[in-house]
Amino acid sequence: MRRPMRPVAPQKDGPLANEDITSPDVQLIDAEGENRGIVRTRDAMAEAQEQGLDLVLIAANSNPPVAKMLDLGRYKYAAQKKAAEARKKQKVIEVKEVQMRPNIDTHDYETKMKAVQRFLGEGDRVKVTLRFRGREMAHQDLGMQLLLKVREQTEDVAKVESQPRSEGRQMVMVLAPK
Repeated sequence: MRRPMRPVAPQKDGPLANEDITSPDVQLIDAEGENRGIVRTRDAMAEAQEQGLDLVLIAANSNPPVAKMLDLGRYKYAAQKKAAEARKKQKVIEVKEVQMRPNIDTHDYETKMKAVQRFLGEGDRVKVTLRFRGREMAHQDLGMQLLLKVREQTEDVAKVESQPRSEGRQMVMVLAPK
């Protein structure tokens, strides 16, 4: 026999407020920011409601917990704006890939190196991949020389995050901006 599903209580995000506070006493901070000392939670809630404010736990782990009288909606809005601003300022570092062949022509090589310099200038990591096809596998030393040449040319703007290594039919090296 199946049991009927119980509705799941909605999870409240943000700090505990008003009736959710289970502690009998709290360290009360009033709306002006003055410390009122240790007060019974019921008395603090009644005083907050008289002023049209909420009693919000600021430091729940201290003994006794610290509660402040403030407008909960405004507090949540400010916290949301602060989090959005922090997300806006963070930089996502991408890994850009530049693919070459061991017998690359000089002009093609210079074009690829301009792209590498641009990516490093934008603050992105660059993965330089050297692909070998057919008989080129017999000349992996040429590929290693090419990757070392790339490393020399980018010494002033990049550091080598992973040294050139062989992975099957390709060689890989990762550069990160300094």
